[in-house]
Amino acid sequence: MNRYERLNAILELLGERNRIEVEEITQELGVSSATARRDLDHLAEQRLLTRTRGGAVAHAVAYDLPLRYKTVRHADEKLRIGRAAAALVSPGAVVGLNGGTTTTEVARALVMGADMSGADDDVKVTVVTNALNIANELAVRPQVKLVVTGGVARAQSYELMSPLAERVLEELSLDITVLGVDAIDPDSGAAAHHEGEAAINRLLARRSAKVVVVADSSKIGRRAFASICPVTQIDVLITDTEAAEEDVQRFRDRGVHVTQV
Repeated sequence: MNRYERLNAILELLGERNRIEVEEITQELGVSSATARRDLDHLAEQRLLTRTRGGAVAHAVAYDLPLRYKTVRHADEKLRIGRAAAALVSPGAVVGLNGGTTTTEVARALVMGADMSGADDDVKVTVVTNALNIANELAVRPQVKLVVTGGVARAQSYELMSPLAERVLEELSLDITVLGVDAIDPDSGAAAHHEGEAAINRLLARRSAKVVVVADSSKIGRRAFASICPVTQIDVLITDTEAAEEDVQRFRDRGVHVTQV
């Protein structure tokens, strides 16, 4: 295993566990303690984790892991959430999708649904997105009319931002927007770690007749740096069954329809 592969493996382990010790790295990757510490120090310098005595923890708020390192986090939950969100989309609808691992699962479930079958030249749904990875997957689907916002790409999330993206969205009306978020709290609403992403997400929500937030239980009851929208603007929250019942009830008390899968 070369260094690049080790670094990826360490980030994948950290994504699964949120905390990792040097001893775990040495056992699972078959490297020396000195090598494990050097790798952790390097990743800490890149602001992809926080060093602790004897190991490292994932960043809570300040920095996101790049999207490719986050796919292993709550993978099963995100798959179920994605399918549940896709089921809310009617044939012919105009759907807004922001970036993220959960909305990527929504996009995949959307094109695999029964209502997406039919003639190749028969458009079943229009998807508006600022996510390059989602656009890449949907561009080869003839049943999808794909609209990409344009803008400046952010490497960590593959999302397009800047006034270029905002200008496109201001001209569009969406039937339903499905938003992946970094945090959602019954009091403070939905939020993202990065203010540029939050601005695009806020506009996607504002231009839509219906707003669906998809968030696994690790995002529930948490806050992040930049506000996307208040809870009053969210129609549906789809999460997994590990979300605390008291948090779920607080969302329902504020008029949000909560689905747990």
